[in-house]
Amino acid sequence: MDLMEKIVSLAKRRGFIYPGSEIYGGLAGFYDFGPLGAELKFNIKQSWWKMMVLERDDVVGINASTIMSPKAWEASGHVAGFSDPLIECKKCHRRFRDDRKPDRESVRCADGNHDFMPSRNFNLMFKTCVGPVEDDSSMAYLRPETAGGIFVNFKNVLDSTRLKIPFGIAQIGRAFRNEINPRDFIFRTREFEQMELEYFVRPPRVRGGEDDACFKEWVDKRLGWYEAIGLKNIHPREQAPEERAHYSKATVDIEYDFPFGRNEIEGIANRGDFDLKAHAKEGDLLSYFDDETGKRFVPYVIEPSAGVERILLALLCDAYHEEGDRVILKLHPHLAPYKVAVFPLLANKPKLVERAREIYQNLKLAASRYSFPLAWDARGNIGKRYYSQDEIGTPWCVTVDFETLENNTVTVRDRDTAKQERTAAGELVSYFIQKLNIS
Repeated sequence: MDLMEKIVSLAKRRGFIYPGSEIYGGLAGFYDFGPLGAELKFNIKQSWWKMMVLERDDVVGINASTIMSPKAWEASGHVAGFSDPLIECKKCHRRFRDDRKPDRESVRCADGNHDFMPSRNFNLMFKTCVGPVEDDSSMAYLRPETAGGIFVNFKNVLDSTRLKIPFGIAQIGRAFRNEINPRDFIFRTREFEQMELEYFVRPPRVRGGEDDACFKEWVDKRLGWYEAIGLKNIHPREQAPEERAHYSKATVDIEYDFPFGRNEIEGIANRGDFDLKAHAKEGDLLSYFDDETGKRFVPYVIEPSAGVERILLALLCDAYHEEGDRVILKLHPHLAPYKVAVFPLLANKPKLVERAREIYQNLKLAASRYSFPLAWDARGNIGKRYYSQDEIGTPWCVTVDFETLENNTVTVRDRDTAKQERTAAGELVSYFIQKLNIS
């Protein structure tokens, strides 16, 4: 079994990720996130939001609607140009992306070899209707990216916050793309979450133009975040001019070495003033008046855009370790779904269970104030509990044993080293606050 198969198996078995609509045979390109997956996604998004918004004075967040006026997608060019090349077999009518045409052995036609029709463009946006009448006048789209909601609210945010350039608007939200060939587990799906920042700066034609320096700064900041969350095997790659979108002045992809190859998990782009100009319908509606220069201009925008599911998959791949018969998910403690597990040494000893429950409840009460989730586990023997917590990535396990009943100390076991140390039960809160570096 290769690493990717092991990750998929672990993800389902331990409640990280389930196939979407599985009891009905599944639905390609859609996945459900179980109890542990939901926690891991939340922790990734919380860490991103903390770095991009909470720790800065020049960035605010919004939460825009998933469905916008179709005019917004016409203005941005998505209706006309957001597409992939599609080919269709004349015999079996299966469709594939033209750049991922199957060879004759990997995916065979029901009637022998495929006979492909000429390539044509396929728009990736999901269509829907707004209102009771389904016709062209009610046509709308599920957003294919979250950035559009930021650009159409540029003036609203500017007027309501009085931010001064340079400043940013951040958003985390769902996006939808009707991918021709969703693939590689949750790497390419039809429903996903994006974490995007649009950071508005002075353009190069204005005195003090800062887009180039700001672009480099954000590339460094984003690489620093990946280092901080413990993700290894990442590589920045600057796109060649022929790769970039027509409006991009510069783009750097942050790529990860997945088992199926090196692929992008985030893109940082200098989008110029394309987006604000595309959405501007009335003169200087989406421009900015600079008090320092006394001039009005359309800002340039630097956009770090990351995929939550792709980062989550990279973290699972990076954290997966096998040591003998142990499977250990060495997630960064701040990202781990549970930070601490508490259990009695023996589940059939009422006094041990009672004392372990007391310690668990006291720790949980304190932990709720500091936002580090706990797990209670009294299943099977102690070895199986350690194995289970290792596999879901819990950094520390607290075991209540007979010595606890005598001197009120417990055993704290480290996930990565399997080393144990005794600690006073009354000092567990401060112990884990120090371990997690919580202030």
